[in-house]
Amino acid sequence: MGLNSFWQDRRVFVTGQTGFKGAWLSLWLERLGATVSAVALAPVSSPSLYAMAAPWTGKHYTADIRDSAGLSGLLREAEPEIVIHMAAQALVRPSYADPVGTYATNVMGTVNLLDAVRSTPSVRTVLVVTSDKVYANDGQPTAFVESDPLGGSDPYSSSKACTELVCKSYAKSFLREQGVVLATARAGNVIGGGDWAEDRLVPDFVRALESGEPAMLRYPDAVRPWQHVLEPLGGYLTYARALTEGGSAGLPDALNFGPDAQDFATVAELAEELGRGFGLARSWEQAPGKWASEAPFLMLNSARAADVLGWRPCLDRGQTVDWTVAWYDAHRRGADMREFTLQQIAAYEDLMA
Repeated sequence: MGLNSFWQDRRVFVTGQTGFKGAWLSLWLERLGATVSAVALAPVSSPSLYAMAAPWTGKHYTADIRDSAGLSGLLREAEPEIVIHMAAQALVRPSYADPVGTYATNVMGTVNLLDAVRSTPSVRTVLVVTSDKVYANDGQPTAFVESDPLGGSDPYSSSKACTELVCKSYAKSFLREQGVVLATARAGNVIGGGDWAEDRLVPDFVRALESGEPAMLRYPDAVRPWQHVLEPLGGYLTYARALTEGGSAGLPDALNFGPDAQDFATVAELAEELGRGFGLARSWEQAPGKWASEAPFLMLNSARAADVLGWRPCLDRGQTVDWTVAWYDAHRRGADMREFTLQQIAAYEDLMA
C-alpha cells in the first residue's frame, strides 16, 4: 500500500488546506513531491497547524469556495491533474447555529468546484471528502457500508449527504463524458496533533490541560469510529492514485475509511485514555445543560477499501492516543512542529509500506 513515487511532480489542487486535516494532507503531499495549489479561508484558530507547517512550497490562496467565479479562475490557473476537495463547515453544533451557511459551503461550494472542473481540461481525477455522518442513522449499533441509504438529521450530516448526491449527479451528467473520474471518501472521527477547533474532543482536552479543569463531555456514551488523522489521509492518497492510474474500472465511486471494529469506543472511553496520556487527575465531567441531538452510535465498515485498495488502518486506538499526546507534548516543549509533524508522517509511511 506504499505511495511510491506516484505523487512526485503531480499537480494537485487541494481545498481546505488551512483546516486540521487539510494541513496534514497538504504537508504530506509536499513531502511526496507533489506540486500543490490550494484554496481555503484563513485559519479559524490561533495557534494553527497550517501556520506551524509553513513555509509552504506551493501556491496557497485565501478564498471562499462559495465564490464560484473566483474558485473557477484559481482552478484554471493551477491546471491540476488531481483535485482533493476537503473545504467544509465540518462541525455538527455550528450547523445548528448556521444551517444556511453550512449548506452554502458544503453543498453549493461543492457544486461550484465541480462546475469549475468542467471547464478545466487538465483535471483527470476528483476526490471529494464527505463524512462518516452521511448515512441515515437510526441509532442502531451496526457499522455502515457504502451501499447503506444516505441521510442525516442535523444540518451538517444532511449537507454532507446532499454533497454525495451532487457528486453522483455531476459524475453522470457531465464529468464521465469528459474523462474525469469522480469519487467520494467517507472517514471516521479523526484525532491527532495540531487540532485547536471548538467542539472537538482532543482540543477540549488540550484546553483542559492548560486550565487544570476536566474536559466537559456532552454525550459521553456515544460510540464513534476514532482514528488518527493520518489513517484516512493515507486512504485518500491511495484512492486518488488508484482512480488516476486505473480510472473508474473496477473501483467503487465511494469508500469508507474507518478504524478496525475493536477500536470503536465511546467518547468517555477515549476521554479516559486521553486523560491518562495527558496526565490529568480528572479526565472529564458531564457537561451540564441540554444539547442538540447527536447519533448514539456511529460506526463504519471499511472492508471494501481493504478489498479494492489494500488499505487498512496502521494504528490501533492506543497508538492513536500515544501519537496525539506526543504531538502536543512536543508543542508544549517548544519543538519545531513542522519537523515533528513530518517525522510522524514519515513514521506512518513506514507502517504503510
